[in-house]
Parts: sequence; structure tokens; C-alpha cells
Amino acid sequence: MAALNKVMVIGNLGRDPEVRQAGDSMVADFSVAVNEKYKDRNGQQQDRTEWVTVVCWRRLAEIARDYLRKGSTVYVEGKLSTRSWQDKTSGQKRYATEVVAENFQMLGGRPEGGNGQRQSGYEGLNDYYAPPQAPASSGWSNQDDLPF
Repeated sequence: MAALNKVMVIGNLGRDPEVRQAGDSMVADFSVAVNEKYKDRNGQQQDRTEWVTVVCWRRLAEIARDYLRKGSTVYVEGKLSTRSWQDKTSGQKRYATEVVAENFQMLGGRPEGGNGQRQSGYEGLNDYYAPPQAPASSGWSNQDDLPF
């Protein structure tokens, strides 16, 4: 039987990413607020916020450290993962379910500076997230001359 573990989340960062070394790898984690609006039984508009913990590893952790800030809107793709540990004070087993990011994309543009100018800091990101290019020998170009 086939299985799928895929999570997609769009929301705002509740805090700056926390970055640390885990052996030879860098790891970053941050929380994302996902807001939902609905009407209750009385027809009243209600807001609900779900906080999702996101964990990024290696190069994705570096990008999160360099570009994500509290309040940033982000789209995250990843998988659900539950980890457990022994609580040192009570001795009880504790659990945490989090999204292990496989990819994320910043949404909403660059943050505004205090003088109305856009802040720099996003330069070089396109070097890492360059759009895919078709092989030159395929005869297909990335223009408007699609074969259909």
C-alpha cells in the first residue's frame, strides 16, 4: 500500500529562526502562525490561530537564518515528524510533532525599511533557487513558442 506524508503551510513567522549546530549539520526552527476564519453556530465570525513548528536542516537552515524574520509570510512544504524525549524534571516521556521542511518560499515581498526604502538582504537568493532550464539539445526554449 502506498503512503504519503506531505504538509503545505502558509503563514507568518511568530519569531526569528533559532539556529544551532547538530553534529556536522546546521538546524533552524521557527514557528508559523496559520490563521483560519470561520462562523460559529451563532453566525459570529471567529478567528483561530494554529501554531506550527517548522524545522530546517543544512542549506535550508542557512537560508532561513539569513532571510526569514518574525512577521515574514512564508510557504513551507515538508513532512510531519514526531519526536520524543524524556523530560528531565518530571521523568515523563514528551512528544512534539513538527514539520520538517523540504522547501520553503518567502511570500509578500521584501520587508520595508524605516525610510520607505526596501531593505537589501535578498540578493543571491535567486542563485540558489534558479528556475529549471530545459536542456539545449531538446529544441525547446523558455519562450512563448510552446509546441501546443
